[in-house]
Amino acid sequence: MQAVATDFGIEKALKALGVKDINEGTSTGSNNFSSGDVIESISPVNGKLIAKVKTTTRADYEKVMDAATAAFPIWRAMPAPQRGEIVRQFGNKLRELKEPLGRLVSFEMGKSLQEGYGEVQEMIDICDFAVGLSRQLNGQTIPSERPGHVMREQWHSLGVVGIISAFNFPVAVWAWNTALAWVCGDVCVWKASEKTPLCSIACQNIIAEILKENNLPEGISCIINGDYTVGEMMTTDTRIPLISATGSTRMGRIVGVTVAERFGKSLLELGGNNAIIITPTADLKVVVPGAVFGAVGTAGQRCTSTRRLIIHESVYDKVRDAIVGAYKQLTIGNPLDQKNHIGPLIDQDAVNAYLSAIERAKAEGGNVLVEGGVLEGEGYESGCYVKPAIIEAENHFDIVQHETFAPVLYLMKYSGDVENAIAKQNGVAQGLSSAIMTNEMKEAEKFLSFAGSDCGIANVNIGTSGAEIGGAFGGEKETGGGRESGSDAWKVYMRRQTNTVNYSDELPLAQGIKFDL
Repeated sequence: MQAVATDFGIEKALKALGVKDINEGTSTGSNNFSSGDVIESISPVNGKLIAKVKTTTRADYEKVMDAATAAFPIWRAMPAPQRGEIVRQFGNKLRELKEPLGRLVSFEMGKSLQEGYGEVQEMIDICDFAVGLSRQLNGQTIPSERPGHVMREQWHSLGVVGIISAFNFPVAVWAWNTALAWVCGDVCVWKASEKTPLCSIACQNIIAEILKENNLPEGISCIINGDYTVGEMMTTDTRIPLISATGSTRMGRIVGVTVAERFGKSLLELGGNNAIIITPTADLKVVVPGAVFGAVGTAGQRCTSTRRLIIHESVYDKVRDAIVGAYKQLTIGNPLDQKNHIGPLIDQDAVNAYLSAIERAKAEGGNVLVEGGVLEGEGYESGCYVKPAIIEAENHFDIVQHETFAPVLYLMKYSGDVENAIAKQNGVAQGLSSAIMTNEMKEAEKFLSFAGSDCGIANVNIGTSGAEIGGAFGGEKETGGGRESGSDAWKVYMRRQTNTVNYSDELPLAQGIKFDL
């Protein structure tokens, strides 16, 4: 790694996290380095180089897979509660390093420091969840129709789990997957976003230290780095029974098809186009912070970011004015300065997509309520700081139908009953997160019913973003259908097996079939 001088405490954070060598980028631990090309980690905060990281070559990848496949039978043979103990130690180490890791997340990705800390807290929380889960990987006993027989269902480890994560949550999404996969007896190979490679190296260093202290193989946790070509090594590899991929719908289509062709399993967490329905009885004290944070948190770069507000016509003007007024209070700047609400977009490509979305919305007839634009001058030298925009639009606009990974919020009216609002909310291709703001129980229950929201997440009187790890996270339609994190999401990291045991002296056949010899 070649670090540049900064004023944000990053050099200290990198030192605390053990990120110090330019060759890091492919690792089964801390000493197995890549010989590939160099990619640069540029901070969107100031537009300057943080580090150079080498990418994974095919030869490097094979070394990683050799280490992972060799580690799997050793890890699988450990009792699940003992695997949980390793995850507990990892969670405790994250508690110790929450400050430097959260700071690195903020600086490399651009989200606010509070959100950086929050992301590391998600890692800690999922470790706690996984530790408890390690004693609850339960099967079940099933009544048999045959006398003297018992049926059981049990779960076995899958093997090597491949994890492909996106830049916007550079550490938490990996932890959602890997903490559960580890207690299930799987080993993991992680390809982080090429836009945030240092976060993956930091995480790898942390777990590598835990594994070394416990005399466990480094191959239990591996990283690779690079662009989509490195990801293709994983998606086409029959040694990896499960690929968990987080990213765009376009990426998910490629991954899903490729993995399906070899009869592998995919866990896809893809795009969102999330809406909040605001009814006549909604409480503005809840609506405004929920909608504004949902729209501008992480500079609109969450898959659960609020993209659309669907507001009843009777309260439209009041809600619109309150939201516009709240936007005037937002501060934009260096995300490590906790006085700022919003940091930069990840890079210039994201800025261009943001500007294009605003122009397309205008061209389709949208009415701009809060002007967007790129900020210039002192503190904005990276060119990645933009102003959150609000645009009155119609749900059928082509640009509204697509996800823009930026702080662009569309406002639209609905009339009549809440069913009309639900139809608008569901009238997009994506189905990740949704919310309704109402104090009317009937409206809330309609929203949550089988005929209500078609999203994987449906909230009442909170926003669309900010999920807790206890619930399964994921969505429907073009969001991919996958589920990560809590509830029974652990089952995707294991294979199901049905057992039938005959403890009688006879051999009756199922369905009463006679086969006499």
